[in-house]
Amino acid sequence: MVNCNMKKICLLLITLLSCSVNAQLLVEITEGVDEPTHIAVVPFGWDGDQAMQEDISAIVANDLRRSGMFKLMAEENMLGSPETESQIFFRDWRISGNDFMLIGSMKPTATGITATVELFDILSEKKIWSQTIDSAGSDLRDIAHYIADEVFQKITGIRGAFATKVVYVTVQGRGDARKFRLQLADSDGARAKTILSSNEPILSPTWSRDGKKIAYVSFETTRPAIYIQHLATGKRQKVQSFKGINGAPAWDPTGNQLALVLSKDGNPEIYILNLQSGSLERLTRHYGIDTEPTWAPDGKSILFTSDRGGRPQIYRIDLASRALTRLTFKGKYNSRGRLTQDGRFLTMVHQDSTGYHIAVQDLQSGRLDILTNSKDDESPTIAPNGVVVMYATKIGGKGVLAGVSLDGKIKFTMPSSLGEVREPAWSPFLN
Repeated sequence: MVNCNMKKICLLLITLLSCSVNAQLLVEITEGVDEPTHIAVVPFGWDGDQAMQEDISAIVANDLRRSGMFKLMAEENMLGSPETESQIFFRDWRISGNDFMLIGSMKPTATGITATVELFDILSEKKIWSQTIDSAGSDLRDIAHYIADEVFQKITGIRGAFATKVVYVTVQGRGDARKFRLQLADSDGARAKTILSSNEPILSPTWSRDGKKIAYVSFETTRPAIYIQHLATGKRQKVQSFKGINGAPAWDPTGNQLALVLSKDGNPEIYILNLQSGSLERLTRHYGIDTEPTWAPDGKSILFTSDRGGRPQIYRIDLASRALTRLTFKGKYNSRGRLTQDGRFLTMVHQDSTGYHIAVQDLQSGRLDILTNSKDDESPTIAPNGVVVMYATKIGGKGVLAGVSLDGKIKFTMPSSLGEVREPAWSPFLN
């Protein structure tokens, strides 16, 4: 069993991922934009003898719907099922209130399927995108997410992130009977699978920037140790394990270094581990607790949480000069900082008089906006396109994942059908 004192220290440094069972997550949009874009995703035609294993057009429609930026036309209200441009009567679809429509047709091939899709601007009656996609054995859900990403980008100008993945930790049972699982799923919660199952806690999963590896903390040897999981091969390697705390791993942009928290010298400090040479460099030196490192996208600095000023706040340390800058001042508690890929916006856990919320700070203007009104929010992780923050919270006393856009207009929840989930980590773009 894990030493109780060690558990308490690690809970202070990195949130314990007490979660649930190997189950898929269910996305439920709770708030969307005031004036969503109206789109009709017409059921794709199918030229095959056997039924499709997945309804590609339905997956595309659900991806766009859960973004909160689109209003999907109900299939029963559609005036027809055109598969080619010549079959479209734009006037009828325009009267039905649609701004855009997506049509498609599919046929089987020796290695999978071929899908031809076309996206139209209803008002101008112009085709704005078309493509023929050969699955070549790819999973049909991958094809659907790819199509949704393309539609999203063509209409909004923002790269879609539906084809990305999330990892999270679940725990089933209570007390000594608890079972922890590190789970990997599509961004919509589908195709969940277990990467690791353990009777001891699993903490702080984090993606490498190339999306090929995950680092995390495991207590399976009764003391915290950092592991790296290679997703393609299933290979698993243990990183250097020191006496005391080994926690909060964070990848640098190259994938060759990890920032981590070690207490081997007596106090929790930030270190940088070179994964190729094994060399270790101490980055911080202070009697306060330094934890939760994250690399800036350009790799030139590291952000971390520290209580060196009396209460937890977020700091940045420049790796070349070692100059230290405090980034957060509003509120008595700010932690778990994460940057958007352009380095401009900083998301965090922010405490006010009502509880712990997800907040975002514009590092150019200094403006801080509280995005959520729940009171037990933690572990923010940003979609690679910088549009949405996913986080862990509680609804009705039950742990769930939730999401909110950086402008606070779009909100959704991702409860598990069989239990609690915590500590999400959103992948980078995978293609």
